Amino acid sequence: MATARGSKSPSPIPTTETHQDGSVSDNEWAAMQTVLQNIYAYRTEDGEDPSKLFQRKVNKRALPDYYTVIKEPMALSTIKAKISTKDYKNFSQFVWDFALVPHNAQVYNRPDSGAYIDALVIKEVLEQELAKLVKENIITEETAKLPFLGEIPTQDDIIVEDVEEDEDPDAEVEDDDEDDEAEDDDDSDEEGGRRKRKKGGRTAASIAKRESGVKADKEKDDDPESRKKRGRPPRVDTPMEARIKEILKGMRKFKNNANTLMVYHFERLPDKAAMPEYYTEIKTPMALDMIKKKLKRKKYQSVEQVMKDIETMFENAKSYNQDESQVYKDAVYLQKETRKIADEVRQKPDTDYAMEEGRLPMPDGILHNGELWKVGDWIHLQNANDLTKPIVAQIYRTWQDPDGNKWVNACWYYRPEQTVHRFDRHFYDDEVVKTGQYRDHPIDEIVDRCFVMFFTRYNKGRPRNFPADKEIYVCEARYNEEKHKLNKIKTWASCLPDEVRDKDYEMDLFDAPKKMKKNPSPIKYLFKEDTQKETDDLPKPVWGAPNAPPKIGAVHCRPRDPKESPPPEPTPTPPPAPPPPPPRQISNITSHNPNGYTGNRPSDINTAGANAHSMAAPHSSHHQPTPNAYTPSQHHANSHYQQHSASPAPLQPAPAHHHQNTFVPPLTPSSNYTAAGPTAPLGQYASPQQHAGYSQPLSNARINQPQQSQQGYNAPRPIEVWHLPDPANASIPDDVRERYQCDAQGRILLFTAPPLATSSESKGPAHTAKYLAFKIKREEMLREKRKREASDAVTPAESRKRAKSEEFREQQKKIADAEKLALSTMENALVDATIGEYKDLYGAQWKEKMDEELNLLEKKQVEAAREREEREQLEMEWKRAERKRLAIRGMNSRLEFAME
Repeated sequence: MATARGSKSPSPIPTTETHQDGSVSDNEWAAMQTVLQNIYAYRTEDGEDPSKLFQRKVNKRALPDYYTVIKEPMALSTIKAKISTKDYKNFSQFVWDFALVPHNAQVYNRPDSGAYIDALVIKEVLEQELAKLVKENIITEETAKLPFLGEIPTQDDIIVEDVEEDEDPDAEVEDDDEDDEAEDDDDSDEEGGRRKRKKGGRTAASIAKRESGVKADKEKDDDPESRKKRGRPPRVDTPMEARIKEILKGMRKFKNNANTLMVYHFERLPDKAAMPEYYTEIKTPMALDMIKKKLKRKKYQSVEQVMKDIETMFENAKSYNQDESQVYKDAVYLQKETRKIADEVRQKPDTDYAMEEGRLPMPDGILHNGELWKVGDWIHLQNANDLTKPIVAQIYRTWQDPDGNKWVNACWYYRPEQTVHRFDRHFYDDEVVKTGQYRDHPIDEIVDRCFVMFFTRYNKGRPRNFPADKEIYVCEARYNEEKHKLNKIKTWASCLPDEVRDKDYEMDLFDAPKKMKKNPSPIKYLFKEDTQKETDDLPKPVWGAPNAPPKIGAVHCRPRDPKESPPPEPTPTPPPAPPPPPPRQISNITSHNPNGYTGNRPSDINTAGANAHSMAAPHSSHHQPTPNAYTPSQHHANSHYQQHSASPAPLQPAPAHHHQNTFVPPLTPSSNYTAAGPTAPLGQYASPQQHAGYSQPLSNARINQPQQSQQGYNAPRPIEVWHLPDPANASIPDDVRERYQCDAQGRILLFTAPPLATSSESKGPAHTAKYLAFKIKREEMLREKRKREASDAVTPAESRKRAKSEEFREQQKKIADAEKLALSTMENALVDATIGEYKDLYGAQWKEKMDEELNLLEKKQVEAAREREEREQLEMEWKRAERKRLAIRGMNSRLEFAME
């Protein structure tokens, strides 16, 4: 809604309807008119009209979100129309509609907005008008009471969200999906982007989130698509931080006579351009937003430190403003109440500020596997979907649960192949993109350290003292998982945890900035040009394990966003090489020289390489350019010269009549042409000097080979050797690794082609693998057959031995059965003797006495077993303590053995 205020608003026109409804009396209709007219006519002390914002319904085009949040919109014009048409069946309906006007404004707008304050004024005036009607006995007290229309979000809830939940530097970006460019505008707290949005109305997403509760969140966990929703780092506050937040929350409970929150004056410092004199007079400016920022960045070490800033804030207000001003009065009162709140929170024990679920904050980090992991560290996490691509993440929280398990909350960074983007998108090598995924992981899921650099620094150097064997990534964009868009990051600090935003790292700079090149998307191959269209819906990534990034993303060809950067231009084709000198045909055929001299080809011209290449690549003439030979004219070239042939076929003789009309240039071989490597084959031409009936084999023809241009384009060599990523290579067992060729770091080398240099040693004739396998199988069958035959052919001695063994086993079995029978007989005799003795001693009560003594005996046995167990436990603990006292703990940071 607009917040402009007018000085006067027109009063409604009295109704001319004569229709009467039986349930509403004439006095009540008149009272409705009076109440409405008084609301229209009411003006504040400053002459402003608080009803102007509520006279018409909100424009749906201007605020479409309003009708998502407000389920029952209402305006004064609607009430006026209902009174005119006498639509109300009773006075309570009129009160209900009128109560909706301020209620809707309070639900949609923030408490510090003008619409919210005007709504409170309208509500107060309405209650006064209804109270007058009760005194005049027009309506009852019950009818005049405003109905309960639902909970209204309080300022306390909003501020708590600012302090406690608004710790995600990208929260404003991923919550506000109406404008993607908000991601850039709201990068940093310092730029005030977050405050801009919070001055207006609440979004539908925030209202829905407040009303849905935890139940909706649990239902989303089962939906694979819901995994892309952004989480937040959990609250892990120390008791000191919880006390500070309670003080800040308690300050927002007090209102002045104008029904305005007293703390409103101290939210932010005045504009420097509008009030430069304030900063001249006040040497230490302080406001609540500065205090909250320092709290988020862990700058306070005690309650006393934050109270010192709060006192400075109030003293500044008192020294700058006059004693009669409202700001001065509010500062005095609020200062006194804040001191009381601080005294109360100091007296509370730490147990009152224990975190939910028993989380114990570990602000100093977690010691695991000999390394300290703390907030701000870049890490690799286990990726259940692909062990070769660990999750790149940054730690945001560290804590311990009630069971003693250590946990971290980390922000994920996706690899390009895990996102959904346009098929022509390009990425840097080792690029990652920041996401809104903040996930909890056990400390055991940390694989290793890594590092992520902003793209503006990546080409200038590397972090100092960072291990050379650790991965370093580059980040340029933030990934909106709702709309599958990549937005360029403006402020890198906004992407980091609050605790490390003002910390920087040293770098070892390169001698000169390195050139960074973007490559096509690694999943561009997924694009189906013949089936995918611009009008298709956005594809979805393929999800796998619950706590892992997508298995693979997707590509599309939907129209590019106007503010999205186009893909880089392709590398221009290098300029063509200058044409070589015309080749010269040399023939070993005797030429008819008028002087009688027979010219032979010099022996220093060798074109065997060209001939060999021509023989090895019969189709290369279709793919490689052929240098042009000298021809007197195009007609002669077409008529007299034969095109190059890859086969060693003899040249066709030229017709005799062509020799009479053909001018033949003198062919002078030059020794400057030497044989080059494999180059494009040259055209072969029939010599115009040869006789009509003579043909010459191609193998004997000698062609002058032009020298290859040194300025030509040299295509890069294809990759011949590669290795797996270090995590995947480390997962290969050592016994398997030893079978293959490895590099200096112990990584298995993989080749794209078999070796060109094979062994020259002749192995002689050999059997095929199929035959050798058959031979091995046949030998195994023969061995099995021999075993069976040997077992069947039992000798007499073996038969006697087997019979004797069977007899011995039979005797042993009989002895064992006899022992069991003897024990059973003895046991029965003892039982009978015991029963007889008890009968002689106790007569008819022998059974009760025997049971009693048996129970007593059982108790003593249990007690004896317990004492024996305790004694053994004490002995074990004593031995363990002795071992610990003398045990070597291992190496310390100085590589020295440490002992206790």
